[in-house]
Amino acid sequence: MIIPIDALEADTLYSLAESFVLREGTDYGAEEVALDVKVQQVLNRLKSGEAVLVYSELHESVDIKRKEDIEPNEAEEQ
Repeated sequence: MIIPIDALEADTLYSLAESFVLREGTDYGAEEVALDVKVQQVLNRLKSGEAVLVYSELHESVDIKRKEDIEPNEAEEQ
């Protein structure tokens, strides 16, 4: 199920984005990118609709995925 970002408090959304960045360990190339810059990039993608928050009832967790990568059943309201 997709969670609308405006349904969350700003600090909760920030914490989810920060947790995602720390968990993903994404390679940003030759230059080091500060944690808060990476978090802001994720937040910008969420705000633009490029990425979405997806809640999994099975795993009882929230993940951030690119909109085009979500499965049809993940987007359904439950």
